[in-house]
Formats: sequence, structure tokens, C-alpha cells
Amino acid sequence: MRTQMEPRIRVSDGERDRVVRQLQQAFADGRLGPGEMEERLELALTAKSHGDLLPLIADLPDGTDGTDAPDDVLRLMSTGGRIRRSGDWQVPRLLRVESEYGGVRLDLSQALVRHPEIDIELRLPYGSATIILPPGATANVDGVRTGWGSVTCALPGHARPGELHVRITGELEYGRLRVRTSREWSGTRR
Repeated sequence: MRTQMEPRIRVSDGERDRVVRQLQQAFADGRLGPGEMEERLELALTAKSHGDLLPLIADLPDGTDGTDAPDDVLRLMSTGGRIRRSGDWQVPRLLRVESEYGGVRLDLSQALVRHPEIDIELRLPYGSATIILPPGATANVDGVRTGWGSVTCALPGHARPGELHVRITGELEYGRLRVRTSREWSGTRR
């Protein structure tokens, strides 16, 4: 966004909103303190030109320099239904998945994954999840807390150069998590 801004051009509501989201993400990441966040938000919401917005985000990542864009997060939620993603879908850098009682199946084996490392945050009090990764992928499940639930993952836990690495964190009170590659089962069952 920075490279498209001409300082003298008046800003649109959409441009203000994008800067606000970028500031909110920077605050969530710990890059801005509460006072600085409040000050920058006020200036962003009252900005009249690109020149007013540019200083507010000049020291923050915008996604074009290899860091993550503020909207590179997908939140999937269900109370009792199923959450399923498979085939050719775009995987963001961060997936937040919440399902009170339902099942979750995330198949990344044919998905478009732009990042070499992604994070999946799970909140499954009573639900279960299966995460299917492409062959060669690695997964770290050390950040998953369980009560009476279980976690099954036989994949390497450390990243390998050139392969997708997935960090899975979150809570499964009574649920079950299984992480595998698409190669583990043959035949029609996937």
C-alpha cells in the first residue's frame, strides 16, 4: 500500500480502513503500545491525504516486504456443525479455528499455500480435528494443550528447507487432533 500512495492525493474511506487494520495488527503483534495505538488511530481516522497516512505506517510491515499483511488471517467458526476445507483453496499465514462441538477437517494437500510456514490456532472444547498436509510437510504440535483430549502427529516437528511447516497451537479439552500427510492413507479414503 505504501508504494501506491501519492502524498497530496486525498484518501478514501477504504484507504483509511486499510491503515486502521494495519495499525490494529501492529498493536496485536506487540509492535505498538496502547498510547501510540490510540494516537495513530485518531490520526488515521481524521487523515485527509495520503501524506497524513504515510507517517502512521512507515515503520510497520505491510505485507510487501515478506511480512504478513493484516488481512492474512482466516477465522473459521462453528458451534455444532462441521468445518471443512479441501481442494484448491487459499491458505493464509494464520488460521484460527473454533468449534464448540463440531468436527474440523482441513486438507492442505492441494491448497494454495503462499507461505513456507503457517500457524493454525485451534479452540475445540469438545470437537475433533484432522489436518492433512502435503507430502514432505512438517508440523509442530507442541503448543496444543489437552485435558482429556488426544493429539496424534508422527510428522517431523522442525521445519525443513523448501517444505511447508505448520505450527499448531490451541486447546482441546475433550477433543482429538490428528495431523497427517495425504500420503498416509491410500485408496479412496482421504
